[in-house]
Formats: sequence, structure tokens, C-alpha cells
Amino acid sequence: MGFARTCSVALVGVEGVVVEVQADLEPGVAAFTLVGLPDKSLVESRDRVRAAVVNSGAAWPQKKLTVGLSPASVPKGGSGFDLAVACAVLGAAERVDPREIADLMMIGELGLDGRVRPVRGVLPAVLAASEAGYRQVVVPEQTAAEASLVPGVSVLGVRSLRQLIAVLTDEPVPEEEEPPELGRPDPMLAGLMLPGAGMGTGAAARPGSGAARPDLAEVAGQRAARTALEVAAAGGHHLFLNGPPGAGKTMLAERLPGLLPPLTRQEALEVTAVHSVAGALPPGQPLVDTPPYCAPHHSATMAALVGGGNGLPRPGAVSLAHRGVLFLDEAPEFSGQALDALRQPLESGHVVVARSAGMMRMPARFLLMMAANPCPCGRHGMLGDGCECSAMMVRRYQARLSGPLLDRVDLRVHVEAVSRAELTGGCSTAERTASVAARVREARERAAARLEGTPWRLNSEVPGHELRTRWQPYPGALREAERDMERGVLTARGLDRVLRVAWTVADLAGHDRPLAPDIAQALQLRTGVRRGVPVGAGER
Repeated sequence: MGFARTCSVALVGVEGVVVEVQADLEPGVAAFTLVGLPDKSLVESRDRVRAAVVNSGAAWPQKKLTVGLSPASVPKGGSGFDLAVACAVLGAAERVDPREIADLMMIGELGLDGRVRPVRGVLPAVLAASEAGYRQVVVPEQTAAEASLVPGVSVLGVRSLRQLIAVLTDEPVPEEEEPPELGRPDPMLAGLMLPGAGMGTGAAARPGSGAARPDLAEVAGQRAARTALEVAAAGGHHLFLNGPPGAGKTMLAERLPGLLPPLTRQEALEVTAVHSVAGALPPGQPLVDTPPYCAPHHSATMAALVGGGNGLPRPGAVSLAHRGVLFLDEAPEFSGQALDALRQPLESGHVVVARSAGMMRMPARFLLMMAANPCPCGRHGMLGDGCECSAMMVRRYQARLSGPLLDRVDLRVHVEAVSRAELTGGCSTAERTASVAARVREARERAAARLEGTPWRLNSEVPGHELRTRWQPYPGALREAERDMERGVLTARGLDRVLRVAWTVADLAGHDRPLAPDIAQALQLRTGVRRGVPVGAGER
């Protein structure tokens, strides 16, 4: 009788659970039984592992073989267990020393010829292994750079099962076929990125794609919208732009990620883990260090936005936009249920999806930007009186965005149509992204210094109670906002959000705390009603 064990990781969303892979050989009719709640792709590993072991030059044990995945109560899926299953079988058959593999963490899919193929989710899997105390992991060579992002873990990248057997038995490591020449597709990389995954993330999330980063100077006019964009980036405030088609709403959204500072190391690991699990991490880019930009089509379902799918849920657009920008163009065209599903992640910074196969918690701290036309035809309120929508149609169209959702949006700006003068001569004097981003960075540094020692880093994250008691504006500055609350223009949540925006306006202006003009500008950005204040930071 032979027994061996090694370890792998089961992913539940973007969190990993360490799984012990045990192999037991007993006398009897040759059979291969796999237990431990495996899914269909994992059950098929029996045939993949057998072929890979034989084609790697090792003998397949002709005994009763049982492979158990523990803990048995955790659902397990995917092909990433192949490498661990093969090594556990070889350890039970004494082809390799069972002691050599007992403390190894193995992640990888096996081809029938014994080659080790890359799988998605290597980074969160190695993070889970590191937290569990494992210090040696074996992964496919193509994902070794991704696994090496986790500090304190020794990573061994292998191309084939033959190479791993040689390393474990102190034999000469055989040479394997080199990757294809530069420019030719590598079929081994097909497992890293799902077809169509992350297609809505845009150029901002693909800094290595070679595409030129869009610049804010290319947007003609729109002084108020530019100010709102700067305030949104400085404080992490959600933004809603309402205006006619062709005014530049989408152009502004595409340039918002460029105003955000680069991700910190911890934030980059969080974003990379989500993209790795979702199959949206491009090969050759092991770390996403810039804020992502996700712009799903308005036909996206609720599962596509917040996560879901068959079996265990998968990350949705809100998680792909974690630490970045989620842009909903033509927001009223989205399903009402899908839009209202955003209310929880907007408040908590994460999304919890429950399905019959299990419950998953995924990060979803994103900056929401929505854009909408004033009516179905888009010409309501424009010069020329070209709108043919009735008053009832206009009200019904605008009511597709529910009040509770809009109450969670800090900035609401009406975007006017671009004039001929702005279109032909305005771009030459418009501020570039780099100049605005520098002010955003300085404002964030002021906020971070003020919030040092607290769990918050952005003004949008500070609870309203703390703003009203610990960081108060100048005496009398809130008088106009309090009047709006008494008249029903603002809710209690709305007043808190005005305070958060006012602190961001003050940080951009260099004030130690909000003045009355800062509160007035925050009210103007919140309600859309002019308060007799200058447009603000964007006019500098």
C-alpha cells in the first residue's frame, strides 16, 4: 500500500482555500477514483493525468487508486489541480519521494503529452498559499512572473511534468521545446485569458498595448464637466453627466483614469488577482499597476455587472473596475435591476453574490461614472427645437435612474452642447491630463495626511458622522446646505456627501477646512443649481 500527499488551491471567487491532495494505492482491480466535490473539468483530470504520466516516461500504477481532495466540503473546479494530482499519484507509487512533495504547493494543468499549461487565478492562489504558511510553489513557466509577485515565496516554473519529476528526484532536467518565436501565437497561453474577457476594460487598463493614452486637452469646452472630473478624481466621488449626444461625455470618461494616481503595491495585487481570476489579465503583464477602466455595454445583465454565472459566481464589471473607473454610458438604457444592484457595492466597496453552489465576496471599490442623454432622442432642451419626445416620454426616460441610486452619486453635472468657437479653437488652450493629475495628486496627499491613523484614505470613504463631529467646516459654512435639507432638496445621505465633496474642493484649493464657497460649490456640483460661485478648480 502506498500513500502520498501534496497541496493545491481551490479558488472561491478571488479568495483561495488550501486543498490537500491525497493519493492512496491499494491492491485490487486497477481503477482511478476521484473524490472531494470535483466539478466536471476536475473529474476529467483522471484521463489527463494518466496520459501525462505515461507520456512523461513514468509507469502508471496498476492498482486501485483513490485520490481525495480535502476539505471535502469545499466545491472544487478547474484544471489547476492536475499537477498536484499527478505528483501525489507518483509519490504513492514511490516514483518520487513522498516527503519531497508533502510541503509543496502545486498549481497547473497537464496536457496529454505531459506539458504544464497555465491556468487563471495563479496570483490569488499563491497569496492563499503564502497566508497558509507555504513557502514553495510550483506553477507553469508562463505564470511564474505572476506568482513571484507574492513576497516570501519561492517559485519554481516548469514546462512539463518530466522537468518536475527530474527536479524532485535530483536527475538531470530535460530540455523542453522553446516557446514560439516573437509574434507567433503561443497555444499554451490560451488558458490565461478567456475569449472576450475584459473587452470592456479599454485602453486605460492596457498600458502595455501600445495605444496612446487619451489626453484631457483633446476635449473641447466643458469647463464645468472638467471641474467635476477633477473633483471626482481627487476625492473618489461618483459622477453623473447629463447632456446631448456629441457633447463629450464619453471622451471625458475615457480620460478620467489618467487623472488617478498609480496603484500602490497592495492595490495592484488586489486588481491583478481579480483580473487573473476573470481571465482578463493579458499575457506578459503579470501586474496591473494603473487604475482599470471598465465600460460594459448597456445590454449587460445583472450577473455581468455584479458577478455571477453557472456554479460558483465569477467576477463582474464592478470587480474588474476595482480601484479604477466603471463607466456606464447610456445609463438609462441599462436594466433597472442591474443598476439597482450597484447600490450595495457603492456603499460597502465589495459585492456579495450568493448562489446555490456557494457564496462569494469580491472587492468592488470603484469610481462610478454614468452618462445619459436628456431624452430618448437626445435633443431635449437643445436649440433648434428638434426634440419630438413628449413630456411623459422625457419623464419616463429620466426616471429609469432610481432615486436611491442617484442619491449615492456625489456629482451631477449638465453637459452643454459644444459651440463652434469651442470646437475650432478651444483645444489649444485646454489643460492637459498631466497638469490636472498633478493637482489631484496634491489634493490626495493633503487628504491622506489629514486622515492618517484612520482606515480611510479618500474623502469619499469617510463616514458622515466623522465629518460632522471630527472634521467640521468653518462655523456657518453649512448654513445654505442645511436650508436645502430643510426644504427637502437634500437627504441626510446627501448632506454627508456634500460635506465629502466640500472637503475635496477645499483640498484642491489648499484650504485647511471647507469655507462657505467650498460648500456652495459642492452643493452646485451635487444639485446642479448655480450658487453664484466660480466653476472652481478646473478654471485655474
